[in-house]
Amino acid sequence: MPAGPDWIHEIKHDGYRLIIQREGKRVRLFTRNGNDWSDRFPLITEAALRNRISSFVIDGEAVLLGVDGRSDFNGLHSRKHNDEVQFYAFDILAMQGEDLRPLPLHLRKNNLARLLARPVDGIFVSDFEQGEIGPDLFRHACMTGLEGLVSKHRERPYRGGRSPHWIKVKNRTHHSIDRVKEAFS
Repeated sequence: MPAGPDWIHEIKHDGYRLIIQREGKRVRLFTRNGNDWSDRFPLITEAALRNRISSFVIDGEAVLLGVDGRSDFNGLHSRKHNDEVQFYAFDILAMQGEDLRPLPLHLRKNNLARLLARPVDGIFVSDFEQGEIGPDLFRHACMTGLEGLVSKHRERPYRGGRSPHWIKVKNRTHHSIDRVKEAFS
């Protein structure tokens, strides 16, 4: 877990990674594999349409919250609650036709905060902390039963795929680890 002052730490929700792409009155939701899930999560789609900016691309996670306020992957995977699934945005890739990916993460986060300044049910800015707090934050995430943290270097541009500047650390006691073990057994 990175501990330097140039790192931003975000909660790793147990959900589906999605890209929201809005162009005018059309909203599309894409998975990492390029599948179009636009009709799957109506709350997210409607929230994107209610934003005052009509052109943007944001990266985040589709999450179903359980009664305890934590993500409920089994409920999400069951597809029985698709109309309750919310989107936690952690990055913005484009806005009003401008490609923001070359900008440092901290500037993209500022743009994301401006885009989502007016709260709309269904899409939220994912909380984050900056600085040397990473290891302490990870210990707390584990104690409270969260899936883990993702740490990103604040000065880096957006890059798809794995990178030494984008580190995911999972809670080894979280139930999502069992799904990984089952997949490989």
